Amino acid sequence: MSGCEGCRQAGKQFDLAMAFQPIVDIETGRPWAYEALVRGPNGEGAGEVLGAVTAQNRYAFDQQCRVAAITQAVAAGIVPTGAKLSINFLPNAVYSPAACIQLTLKTAEAVGFPIDRLIFEFTEGEEMVDTAHVANIIETYRRMGFTTALDDFGAGHAGLNLLAKFQTDVIKLDMELIRGIDTSLPRRMIVEGLVRMFERMDIMVVAEGVETLGEYETLRNMGIRYIQGYLLARPGFKVLPVYRLPQPVDTRRTA
Repeated sequence: MSGCEGCRQAGKQFDLAMAFQPIVDIETGRPWAYEALVRGPNGEGAGEVLGAVTAQNRYAFDQQCRVAAITQAVAAGIVPTGAKLSINFLPNAVYSPAACIQLTLKTAEAVGFPIDRLIFEFTEGEEMVDTAHVANIIETYRRMGFTTALDDFGAGHAGLNLLAKFQTDVIKLDMELIRGIDTSLPRRMIVEGLVRMFERMDIMVVAEGVETLGEYETLRNMGIRYIQGYLLARPGFKVLPVYRLPQPVDTRRTA
């Protein structure tokens, strides 16, 4: 696997740090995964960091994000938790899935992180220049033992069209579908329909952006098992944050 064009242009160095937010299995109360969220070296927001990414340096950025996510998660203590590590990646920065993964594999081996606990997620909002290429990335990653996830499902205009072309192992429902779901019948109907569809497709569902007890209880009653959001924990800068799982309200009990 000789260097591709992206590898030859990988000279730019980004000064990156990571924040980690748990995705919690609310049935067991344990972290199923931690999502690595890119930050600047002093905690600057993702927008400021992403503003420096161009078509010319996105390969370098994508590669360095993977390295930073793995090394900093291990330093934060993820290995003994048994949780997976979810890394955001840019499909348009992956020239050859098998070649471009090599640095990721070497990094995981060097710091002792099991590669079968790696999740690679990308957002529905990213421009899909070549959906066949994205499908090939997903299939290649799956054969290598990784989990794949489609983030922000429902935020863009192409969600169902993308789903017809390729299927990831996990779908993360966008926070706009979750916001106020306990008081919005249309949102509940849409999410209930999506959950049933994903169950038939053997796709795991994560509800992200959960901020209120009402949202949490509604999602729990729908059978959604994996939750991410400020209600449980805000992202921890270079640390795995302590999360709080709300006590379930048993509506079947009477006073």
